Amino acid sequence: MLEEVVLSLDEFEAIRLADFEGMYQEEGAGRMSISRQTFGRIIETAHKKIADVLINGKALKIEGGEVSMEEMIRIRCPKCKRVYDSASSPKEASVCPHCHKR
Repeated sequence: MLEEVVLSLDEFEAIRLADFEGMYQEEGAGRMSISRQTFGRIIETAHKKIADVLINGKALKIEGGEVSMEEMIRIRCPKCKRVYDSASSPKEASVCPHCHKR
């Protein structure tokens, strides 16, 4: 049986916001309603856990607490014209995960 590494929901959300949505730590922290320093600590821990999974061939388990999913919308970036999914409304400043422009 594979050894498991447990990623908390906070760590998962921080990874989603920073690495998948392309948000800077300050913006991600605001989305999670935590300080930028706390966001930084969470993302650092999550990155180490994910590296352990990839490098050492361990299983990744995501757990911990209630989950509420935001409705995702499709946005076309006005700069690079690529389409991406975002939890932000088009009127809010959303960062394109491809070109990192608003």
